[in-house]
Amino acid sequence: MAESNKMKDMPVNKLMVQMGIPMILSMALQAVYNIVDSAFVGNMRSGSEAALNALTLVFPVQMLMVAVGIGTGVGTNALLARTLGQGNSKKAAKVAGNSLFLGAIIYIVCLLFGIFGVKAYISSQTVDPQVISMGTNYLRICCVISFGIIFFSLFEKLLQATGRSLYSTIGQVVGAVVNIILDPIMIYGIGPVPEMGVKGAAYATVIGQVVSAILLFVFHMKLNREFEHDTKYMKPDGGIIREIYAIGLPAIIAQALMSIMVYVMNLILKFSPSAQTAYGLFYKVQQFVLFLAFGLRDAITPIIAFSYGMHSKKRIKDGIRYGLLYTIVLMVIGVAITEIFPGEFAALFNAGASREYFIGAMRIISISFIFAGINVAYQGIYQALDGGMESLVISLLRQLIIILPLACIFSFFVRGGHIGVSLIWWAFPITEVTACIVGYLFLKRINKNKVESLN
Repeated sequence: MAESNKMKDMPVNKLMVQMGIPMILSMALQAVYNIVDSAFVGNMRSGSEAALNALTLVFPVQMLMVAVGIGTGVGTNALLARTLGQGNSKKAAKVAGNSLFLGAIIYIVCLLFGIFGVKAYISSQTVDPQVISMGTNYLRICCVISFGIIFFSLFEKLLQATGRSLYSTIGQVVGAVVNIILDPIMIYGIGPVPEMGVKGAAYATVIGQVVSAILLFVFHMKLNREFEHDTKYMKPDGGIIREIYAIGLPAIIAQALMSIMVYVMNLILKFSPSAQTAYGLFYKVQQFVLFLAFGLRDAITPIIAFSYGMHSKKRIKDGIRYGLLYTIVLMVIGVAITEIFPGEFAALFNAGASREYFIGAMRIISISFIFAGINVAYQGIYQALDGGMESLVISLLRQLIIILPLACIFSFFVRGGHIGVSLIWWAFPITEVTACIVGYLFLKRINKNKVESLN
């Protein structure tokens, strides 16, 4: 029970650093999957421009699969941490078991889409037959073998909920290393392995994800001893599932809105394949930076949720204070890197005709990172304190209600060239600043209604 005692007794600032660093590394490595694929694909001997465009178009569906897995995991994480804080080990076993049942359902849906829906989805964004072929091949592999990323996301959150974030990071590191080793072998064809191009990138990604999932399953079974492990706990319990999604559904919607936003932005930028590709490449860099905030959020949520279960007002307030402070520090570093080294990132992807569009996007959109990181931290705090609706509203503002109408309006004034397209990029900072102001008002209300009222 040492881990639960740590969640209860360790000073919050120290606990957040100890739990947050492995989670930040874990999320950063998850973003590396897509960056590594794009870097190797961008340096293919032939068809690299079409391949990069194809990866840009498949990205929203990859994000959606991750969204459902992580969102279910976030609900499991917060509910499991709170239940353990209340000392209810039997309910904790049901929470863990039902999350795995939900994982199986999610995989079946992804499998069916991979078999029947992939080509129609890709064709909606482009008419280039080479891009359609590459995108269909890549995405079909990722969907059919999606059980790796889905169950990795669930086991990761089960380990984080009990304070064992280091082990989830180990699993992520191993999977990332496998992916990085296999990428050049399977994309370019090395030794006995034939050259597979974008198919090789897809296979390298899913093999790395499956390896991570298997390793975290072993850690979960051996280390999470605060509750029982038995298939009987996988029997669906409507009450448990409702509680998981009462917390997790806003997180799923938040992540799913990211997919919708990228898909609609691809449609807005359809007039320029180079701008479309540049946005897709930049989004992967942006995701890498913001995933640092997501990783810290995954420490903020269980710490505050455990404290909320204990009715410890001081530890909740400390969790909020240090969570926001550390998030701002991370985002300042992210802004500095992206503002100083845009040319180096363009060279990494071999951006070609998309280079100037890419650099313009990086210079402007990265201004929004500090506010975006704060918004992510706000959402983790809301989820820990049963503020699912507030979390959902912030997601809707950031990824639908403000950003897309603004980008669409700005696109009417674009006259061509990367300088004209840069007007569209300004929709991102405007959106994040506005959402951050609303998020602060929500935080004040939740603090008054839920924290200050605790006995």
